[in-house]
Amino acid sequence: MKVNVKPLSDRVLIEPAPAEQKTTGGIIIPDTAKEKPQKGTVVAVGAGKKDEPMTVKVGDVVLYGKYSGTEINIDGNDYLIMKESDIFAII
Repeated sequence: MKVNVKPLSDRVLIEPAPAEQKTTGGIIIPDTAKEKPQKGTVVAVGAGKKDEPMTVKVGDVVLYGKYSGTEINIDGNDYLIMKESDIFAII
């Protein structure tokens, strides 16, 4: 999906993965008990800092902290914008 947002500096725009609907045992999780996803897809990447190039690229699936980033809504879709340092791993 193409988004007309270009993060500045070392910031990354991430589309969070959908929250789990049911457990591995088949139990349906109600909306009030769903956990925030900690995995998402990189949608846009900033240019990086002068001495630190960006290591993530558009399309990477990443893991990040549960409370990392700022939630934003663009064209009816929810995204997270965060610093690259808040990303734990590329999977």
